[in-house]
Parts: sequence; structure tokens; C-alpha cells
Amino acid sequence: MSRVGEKPIGVPTGVNVSIKGRQVSVSGPKGNLDLDSPDSTEIAFDEKDRLITVKRLDDRKQSRANHGLARALVANMVEGVSKGYEKCLEIYGTGYNCKLAGRTLHLNVGFMGRRRGIGSQFELQVPDRVEVVVEKEQTRGDTDPAILFIRGYDKQAVGQFAAEIRALRKTEPYKGKGIRYRGEEVKRKQGKALSGGA
Repeated sequence: MSRVGEKPIGVPTGVNVSIKGRQVSVSGPKGNLDLDSPDSTEIAFDEKDRLITVKRLDDRKQSRANHGLARALVANMVEGVSKGYEKCLEIYGTGYNCKLAGRTLHLNVGFMGRRRGIGSQFELQVPDRVEVVVEKEQTRGDTDPAILFIRGYDKQAVGQFAAEIRALRKTEPYKGKGIRYRGEEVKRKQGKALSGGA
């Protein structure tokens, strides 16, 4: 029995749920999301108690896996359209910066003259269902990073875009330069010590 799949999902006020066959639609203050439920699952909505329940149709191994998956996907949809999701990225490194121009995010993360023929910048188009907010454009020293937020109501889209940005310059372990999630622990290494000459 899937302990995740058996747990009902509470639907807050202001969120509407529509189920037609295997198609689940959820709408709320933040936006609208749709899902084709995985095989061997059945999703029902109790309007009186405002609870969504997910059941599996048989006990095959894949059905048991899909049971928990379907419940998690629907719960993410409900939370997304009601509260939304957010990832915070911090950029460390002298001279590094980030700027937003319309729906294009410009990143300067230390690849001068080596990336895409556009000097030191990456240009990333902000995908649909995602909003980027730059709180601080420029880094200042090694302890005061540039900061940007990735926000949206689609958990997968927010996480994917944040991961793509982070992958452009993963944090190196010696000086800590690079892009990291807020709160991410970076294991630091000690550089080579200079040996004293005789």
C-alpha cells in the first residue's frame, strides 16, 4: 500500500478542480494546470469535503508506483495554483552579475570571450509559467552575492529553469565562485600551500 497515495489532498478555498475521465484540471489565483493521470489510477474530488483522493485499479508493481506519483503530481498542482513555488539563486564571484531585459535573463559568470560569441554573457529566455525577479544585480566581494528569484505555479517549470541557470556555473570548491541555491552547502577545499624555499 502506498502511504503517500492513500493520503487525501485538501483543496483550499479559491481553487477549482475539474475531472473528466483521466484529465484533471486545477485552477486558482496563480494560474491553471492540467494533468493526464498515470495509468491504473483513478482520481476523484469530493466537493463537499473539498478533498481529492487517488486510487489505484490493481496491485501491479507499476500501478503501486503510479499511485504515489499521481497523488504527488496533483498535490503539487493544488499548491502551485494556490501558493506558487519559488527558488532563490545566489551568484558569487567578483564581477559576476545578472540582469533581466524583458523575458531575457543575461548572466555574466566569468566566461569572457568563450561562450556563444557574446562576450561574458549567457542569454536565457524565461519560459512560460515562470517569472524571474532580480533582487540584486551585482556581486560585491566573496560574501555579498547577486540574488535572483525564480517563481511560478508550475513546480516542474520552476525547478527546471533554476537547475539550468545553476548548471551554467556550478560552484567551485576553492573560492566558492559560481551559482548556488540559497541555503545550499558548498564543501570547501584548501588550495595548494606554497612551500617555503631554503
